[in-house]
Amino acid sequence: PTNHTLDLEELSWMKLKEDLNPVLLLLFQVTVWLYSVLAFLPSYLFSSVSESDAGLGSEQERAQRLKAQSVTGRPAGPYRAMGATKRLVSSLHPGVDTLDKVFEDASRRFPDRDCLGTREVVMEEDERQNNGKVFKKVILGQYRWLSYAETHKAAARFGSGLAALGQRAHNNIAIFCETRAEWVIAAQACFMQNFPLVTLYSTLGGPAITHGLNETEVSHIITSRELLETRLKFILLEVPRLQHIIVVDDTPTKWPGYPRGISVHNMATVQELGTKLENVSRGRKQPMPSDIAVIMYTSGSTGVPKGVMISHSNIIAGITGMAERIPNLGENDTYIGYLPLAHVLELSAELVCVAHGCRIGYSSPQTLADQSTKIKKGSKGDTSVLQPTLMAAVPEIMDRIYKNVMTKVEEMSSAQRTLFTLAYNYKLEQLSQGRSTPLCDNLVFKKVRSLLGGKTRVLLSGGAPLSAATQRFMNVCFCCPVGQGYGLTETCGAGTISEMWDYSTGRVGGPLICSEIKLKDWVEGGYHSTDTPNPQGEILIGGPNVTMGYYKNEAKNQDFFVDDNGQRWFCTGDIGEVHPDGCLKIIDRKKDLVKLQAGEYVSLGKVEAMLKNCPLIDNICAYANRCVCVYESVYGGYAVDGSGRSRYTLKSV
Repeated sequence: PTNHTLDLEELSWMKLKEDLNPVLLLLFQVTVWLYSVLAFLPSYLFSSVSESDAGLGSEQERAQRLKAQSVTGRPAGPYRAMGATKRLVSSLHPGVDTLDKVFEDASRRFPDRDCLGTREVVMEEDERQNNGKVFKKVILGQYRWLSYAETHKAAARFGSGLAALGQRAHNNIAIFCETRAEWVIAAQACFMQNFPLVTLYSTLGGPAITHGLNETEVSHIITSRELLETRLKFILLEVPRLQHIIVVDDTPTKWPGYPRGISVHNMATVQELGTKLENVSRGRKQPMPSDIAVIMYTSGSTGVPKGVMISHSNIIAGITGMAERIPNLGENDTYIGYLPLAHVLELSAELVCVAHGCRIGYSSPQTLADQSTKIKKGSKGDTSVLQPTLMAAVPEIMDRIYKNVMTKVEEMSSAQRTLFTLAYNYKLEQLSQGRSTPLCDNLVFKKVRSLLGGKTRVLLSGGAPLSAATQRFMNVCFCCPVGQGYGLTETCGAGTISEMWDYSTGRVGGPLICSEIKLKDWVEGGYHSTDTPNPQGEILIGGPNVTMGYYKNEAKNQDFFVDDNGQRWFCTGDIGEVHPDGCLKIIDRKKDLVKLQAGEYVSLGKVEAMLKNCPLIDNICAYANRCVCVYESVYGGYAVDGSGRSRYTLKSV
């Protein structure tokens, strides 16, 4: 579908199977009919007046509007958002052109507003399972908050302290840490002092960490106590330039047993050092928009991790485009941060929130919900306490929520299951017509919605393709739009995001106001911009959000180029098609295609996406050697070859 309305085929396969009880069916239909009749007139009048006053039109009319168009009139593009056909937008506010200025502007406008929140640990204990395994469980208290003014002050002190330890402007500094408030404070300190920040995933293995630290020649690294003791400690001798390790935790305060020449400091100690008069008066060298803000290392899934050089102006352009797609974004919003801050999706999302005065409460996948693995039974997960209005998620997390809820539905009594199915299918039809369903939302889906705190108004999905079934499930059961986004580290995560009132599935929306998109013919794969009914080709993203290239890796920089107008472009390797309303759909990937013996191409990503929705499969990886599929199920890990035979059992996946 190319607009808000779902076609009949999509509706039919997205509906849940109905095992109908005739009495319940009649009761449900009569109740819904009476409610609809009573609620229609005031709802119609109110929505018509408010939408007319705003000059927006109805939600369905907005969804059917043109999102983007080719500014040259050619099917290959470039395509720009309707609000940026004349000029791409590169900043939120005039003069706010570096990340230190973004935070200074926010702390000036929202000084007493809550900024960063962390839950206090009330109790921690080991819990033995029936199978003999011991899991660590926690009971967490309320969120404790730092205001914008307090956060800015903490960052300024930490930056001065780092300078006192010998860190200099334009010299790289690394952060290897979990997602938490201290990560953002450290990052803001580096932005203020013009220290290029090298980000590394906390899940990277030893060789990848060593590669990143040595390639960037860092002498200072910011980390946590757990990662220092379990990961960094064992590779220190392989990083000869490293001199200072700053641990964000308060305890312990002494660190014996580390190699000669390496000093370990607590974050609080470095901040205290930054308050001394001689260090405060030292001053700082403010960054320029073109200076490197972040060197972001990729996960290394296709080889040695690559460091993407991202300037201040790149990030600001990216968050400007993202913010435009979130309606009514402001200081009344609360965002829950739990994805890796070393990933461009989470870092950009949090910077968007900071620029608009939102609260950011921190979490982790292990404490996110009441049912999460580290939460002690009977106590509250982070979403229940924080009640976020904004949330970013990767498809894997949404798929898990989808499968868990549907498993609960299967365990319901026949009457409960029938009621849920009727309400689900009824709401699905109403969504296809641009209508709301407050009765179903409050009576049927309220409990499901409470899994994410009950107040979520926008869910943003990125990082991988989201299946249509999962997207529609989130729309229906969590009573909020799911915006699919498309971008890469090389484009600051910015490229496209679907509009919140566009309920079509399988698409990633139109270009953001900071970027434009072209389609390049891929002859070998059979994709051309002249294809009908929709132009197809390799997706090229251009704009001020396109980054500076790979760090010390000229061989890979061939994917970047500058056009005759001086604008940077990135060749994504993804294959897309542009729909008549200007929305993009990802249909393939160059490197994802495997050519079989008969000459046909198979997309491994599509194979994985289909099999992931099987309730027996937890995770999966397909690779191109006889197309062997490795999957992790509730029964353990297995590898199955093309004949369906089990080849071996995996110890871990």
